[in-house]
Amino acid sequence: MKILIKDGLLIDPSTNREEICDLSIHGNRIESIRKKGGFESEKFDTTIDADGLWVVPGLIDLHVHFREPGFEKKETVESGSKASVLGGYTTVCCMPNTVPVNDTAIVTSYILEKSREINLARVLPIGAVSKGSLGKELAPLTELREAGCIAFSDDGEPIYDSGLMRRALEWCKMLGAVISCHEEDKCLTRGGAMNESPVSARLGLPGMPTVAEDVMVARDIELARYTKCRVHICHVSTARSLELIRRAKYDGIDITCEVTPHHLHLTDEDVGEYDTKSKMSPPLRSEEDVIALREGLREGTIDAIASDHAPHDHDTKCVEFCKASFGIIGLQTNLPLILDFVRDRTISAMRAIDILSTGPAKVFGINGGTLKEGALADIAILDPDKEWIFGSDQIVSKSKNSPFIGKSMKGVAEHVIVDGSIKVSDGALYAEKIKR
Repeated sequence: MKILIKDGLLIDPSTNREEICDLSIHGNRIESIRKKGGFESEKFDTTIDADGLWVVPGLIDLHVHFREPGFEKKETVESGSKASVLGGYTTVCCMPNTVPVNDTAIVTSYILEKSREINLARVLPIGAVSKGSLGKELAPLTELREAGCIAFSDDGEPIYDSGLMRRALEWCKMLGAVISCHEEDKCLTRGGAMNESPVSARLGLPGMPTVAEDVMVARDIELARYTKCRVHICHVSTARSLELIRRAKYDGIDITCEVTPHHLHLTDEDVGEYDTKSKMSPPLRSEEDVIALREGLREGTIDAIASDHAPHDHDTKCVEFCKASFGIIGLQTNLPLILDFVRDRTISAMRAIDILSTGPAKVFGINGGTLKEGALADIAILDPDKEWIFGSDQIVSKSKNSPFIGKSMKGVAEHVIVDGSIKVSDGALYAEKIKR
């Protein structure tokens, strides 16, 4: 199979290249990149006209929850994979808080096999740091790594035991893997439902203070300093946490971090009248925190954008706010929400693609995030200006828990190629178009 992508604006942070050109794919590799019209004498099986569009490395999400095995009514590897490619993602990394927890090679292999069968986005499992994610005993990290885990996390649960965290870091360094840390001191947040602030006081809801995140980030920075091992911080949400990470990087400590689009766009005021679609962990924070996170996006402290895609069924969201599940979906809205910052000139187009693709690839050592000749043909072709409404009928996830439903969006993945194979064409799943 030979594919030609012609006349598109190629944006590749891995080579700092931004120019209109043509790109050819042969098999599952990027064969050649030439100036516009450079392939006129050659024949191709498929030609994609990318005039007016961006040709970028396939997007990579370091933090999704696909719920399978155990919670298939909320999401499956199949429904999550569909949402991924429609959002421009060619690779996603799924957290281990399934039932059973992904703390054995059997569960890891199950997820990888499901991904291969579905054959859409590349789904890479993240293994648990501790058995059952209980924080008591290390999971068999070597077994999990050899089975195919791309990283490790007890996401949803902090690793309270500093001795266990130290051993896990040292073990992961030996394996060439990274720990992705959910930073929350639950002794400070227990029973909390939203950010501790004047808003929570007005609504009469128990709060989750910012310091609960900050103290855990500070601890893990010091463990990274002492062990000389790398730490990745999940879903940073506070100004102080970001400042601690910025200083750690300045000090030469090996640390990376991710931020979600909802923590960049929304504040605790968006909880409104007890809207459970705006309930997540970490919670939506204050305007000052949002401003600080946007500055971190602009000046480079933030390494990656991650959705923390957390599907929940109607029954667990349509309840009293304090009883509702934490989390929202995000795979189909990440791209337009980040492109908003390109339009308002907070960041450049190059920086946007860096934090959506090239940066995440570097964080976990994923094969992707580049358009170099000879590289794997994972490519997204984006229309940054296409306007659309994010309606419930457009959600392909099995859950509909998003505060952005009904909102006007700008930016869409028109075509997505994974491993040299077209998965999305003209904004729709390619396989479904062929069937019609």
